[in-house]
Amino acid sequence: MEHAVSNMPHEQGQHAGLKGGMLWLGGIILAMANFVAVLNMTIANVTVPNMAGALGAGSSQGTWVITSYAVAEAITVPLTGWLSSRFGGVRVFCLSVAMFGVFSLLCGMSTSLGMLIGMRVMQGMAGGPLLALSQTLLLRIFPKEQSMQAMGLWAMTTLLAPVVGPVLGGWLCDNYSWSWVFFINVPMAAAFSVIAWGMLKNYEDPTVRSRIDKVGMLLLVIWVASLQIMLDEGKDLDWFSSDEIRILAVTAAIGFVSFLIWELTEKDPIVNLRVFRHRGFSSCMLVLALAFGAFFGLNVLTPLWLQYNMSYTTTWAGLVVAWGGVLSVLFSPIAANLANRIDARYLIFFGTFWLAGDTFWRSLATSDMSYWAICVPLFFMGIGMPMYYVPLTGLAMGSVNEEETASAAGLMNFVRTLSGAFATSLVTTSWQDRSYIAHAELANVVDHSGQATAALRQGGVLTQAGRELTNMMVTGQSLLLATNGLMVVIGFVFLAASAAICLAPKAMRTVDPSSVGH
Repeated sequence: MEHAVSNMPHEQGQHAGLKGGMLWLGGIILAMANFVAVLNMTIANVTVPNMAGALGAGSSQGTWVITSYAVAEAITVPLTGWLSSRFGGVRVFCLSVAMFGVFSLLCGMSTSLGMLIGMRVMQGMAGGPLLALSQTLLLRIFPKEQSMQAMGLWAMTTLLAPVVGPVLGGWLCDNYSWSWVFFINVPMAAAFSVIAWGMLKNYEDPTVRSRIDKVGMLLLVIWVASLQIMLDEGKDLDWFSSDEIRILAVTAAIGFVSFLIWELTEKDPIVNLRVFRHRGFSSCMLVLALAFGAFFGLNVLTPLWLQYNMSYTTTWAGLVVAWGGVLSVLFSPIAANLANRIDARYLIFFGTFWLAGDTFWRSLATSDMSYWAICVPLFFMGIGMPMYYVPLTGLAMGSVNEEETASAAGLMNFVRTLSGAFATSLVTTSWQDRSYIAHAELANVVDHSGQATAALRQGGVLTQAGRELTNMMVTGQSLLLATNGLMVVIGFVFLAASAAICLAPKAMRTVDPSSVGH
């Protein structure tokens, strides 16, 4: 991230810039490419059970479809600056979009879970530069006085994609097959890459032969991959009683410490960790890791509960999750306006505290809840997201020196993506473990006297059928107890995020949106 990509518009007269309708068409193409990449973070959430079942895997293994994409994307984000300076931002962007389409096609053609996860890794690696450069190129083609409009367009697609993702994924899975969740990307990626190259090739920067921090990149891959595999496999291997988990834990710890030492002493680090010396930025990253991780965990937990416990189809599970993003879109411009008038720390505290209260509300779920009783808390959760995320970005960027803004923005994207991936593993592992524990505890107290079994027998229900019926009821309540317990934990994580913002001082400066590269 040290090799930041310049995103300032080229000098007038250097080339004929886009104007009028063509300028907005170019902006829409860039924003829609970002939309497709963000869409793929959530479109698979509600289809995990279907994918896992079709490929002969369990639901816990199926969550690798989500985490593999997120981790691969997080790892490639730091490479964006170097790739752009070496090959040109427009070339890298167009190639990333094209390769995203290719690997989406291969994801849909996968015949095993291993192949699907491998293709999702490659899809995520293509998505990392795509996310970063869509914002950079938008700010490059728009005049400085229209930079806020450009960022509004980009932010709108970023907020809309998580809303559309679960609904679209569920509908495609129910009406066609899980493969279409990935096939739908192919025509869009092909069109966007060709149109973007035709419209934006004149905005290409001169390339330079800059070196890459190969050691830092290797250490980054080692500790992130080891930690993620440990989190995903721990629940199936009985955690630290397994030699494999112990080896992964030691590898992750050593890799992380080595990564810190190397990056802090390297002249041109791949991740500029020196920006963490600013207390405001460090505090914002702590808030981001806690709040976004908690939010992403909720988005993974909710479809699992609805499908396995409430017998919702993927379409209806997606429709429920989508309600969480409706107010986010409406309140984003309000949050941006308030951030210019009110201390950002107050807004961030309000947003995270609101999310905590809403999550505690959701922890009161019952197995006989109606559709609207489930949707209402999700709907109001949409107020908290923009109220904390929009001002958090400004506070984080305003807490570092101006020349460090691009590195700080890239690191913020890295933390956000990685926290979502880790939260997915932690939530699915904890949900499964809690349901097993709850099932064992309930089994010891259900029908201890045998009266319920006797009543079923008198009603004409055979003993074995009665036991199966009782077990189904116990399993349903176990999943509900596990879900509600996790909701409480996630609520406290949001509370921790609201407390963490108190560590941040007021921003040193007001940030010009056009200075934020990626």
